[in-house]
Amino acid sequence: MDEAGRGACAGPLVVASCVLRTTDSARFAELTDSKLLTPTSRERLYELLVRRAPDYAVVVVPAAEVDALGVHAANVEGMRRAVARLASHPGYVLTDGFGIPGLTAPSVPVRKGDRAVACVAAASVLAKVTRDRIMSELDGSYGGYGFAVHKGYSTAEHSEALRQQGPSEVHRWSYANVASAAAEHGLRPPHRVARSVAAVRRLSEREDAAEPVELVSSGGLQPDVGQNGYARYATGS
Repeated sequence: MDEAGRGACAGPLVVASCVLRTTDSARFAELTDSKLLTPTSRERLYELLVRRAPDYAVVVVPAAEVDALGVHAANVEGMRRAVARLASHPGYVLTDGFGIPGLTAPSVPVRKGDRAVACVAAASVLAKVTRDRIMSELDGSYGGYGFAVHKGYSTAEHSEALRQQGPSEVHRWSYANVASAAAEHGLRPPHRVARSVAAVRRLSEREDAAEPVELVSSGGLQPDVGQNGYARYATGS
């Protein structure tokens, strides 16, 4: 299991789970961390995986839910959903870097799992390709930000677009750079936000902040976006 988009400041967080056989290593010999592969290689592996992997699931957690829960809680929840949507019932789940509570099977964290374990690398590819496709689609609906190029990550081009236009509804308003750009334009979040400490600190330093700032605990928040917010992108379930 692995995710894509955790560090992006726009667009969804995508989590994938993938079941492989012990004999699949030769069939998917190219598999490694999706970030180390070219876009062409990722697309080729993606198509191979969705055809030949015994089981897989992809869950898309929209930006609004990331903002409501906080990115770590949203990541954990996405992983729970990705395991729950598998048709099979694995005896254990390998995760990239840290264990996940609340799964239907015990989680086993593997350091740099997307480079060391084939099924984690496969999940990395499934998540990355799905998310890249979504960001290219969003680029057509939210012009001027360059989503098709930087995929929602913070780049010089993206930062300049935020400065000029302010954030869109698919940005993560809980992130410090997005919250700061929103304040510059006098914009309020379009959905419930559990702001990060960094975002609160940056906004609090501004005398002309658009609204009072408050650190909100994500523990008791309920996401404003339900299953329909991500199901149209979900595959393999």
